[in-house]
Amino acid sequence: MIQKFICAVLFMGLCTASLYAAPRAGDDKAAATQTITGCLQKGSESAGFFLVSDNKHWELYPASGVDLAEHVGHKVTVTGTVAHRTEAQEEKSQPSEKKEMGKMAHADLNVSSVKHVGESCK
Repeated sequence: MIQKFICAVLFMGLCTASLYAAPRAGDDKAAATQTITGCLQKGSESAGFFLVSDNKHWELYPASGVDLAEHVGHKVTVTGTVAHRTEAQEEKSQPSEKKEMGKMAHADLNVSSVKHVGESCK
């Protein structure tokens, strides 16, 4: 009887520990790499760039060493992770983003690489 009780306690302890050690589904999705192809455009903010793909407006935040300026007006493929910005950051950039995106859905992307696909967006 005592052995069954000890086994049950150990089993419950291991199950609980595994739940805490397991990655959370929301974290996996947030950190998942995104690859998007579309027309790279200069944003209305001084260092702003955005890409439109499948009727979605992506505000781009390039990592150090990623040069988006040389690809403005070209079709590109960018790779990165979804950016999580503070309310203050979003509030500051929203007037520009609203002009750029119109009625499209919107997301922010931390860009880790850019690949030139075509000279024009047509």
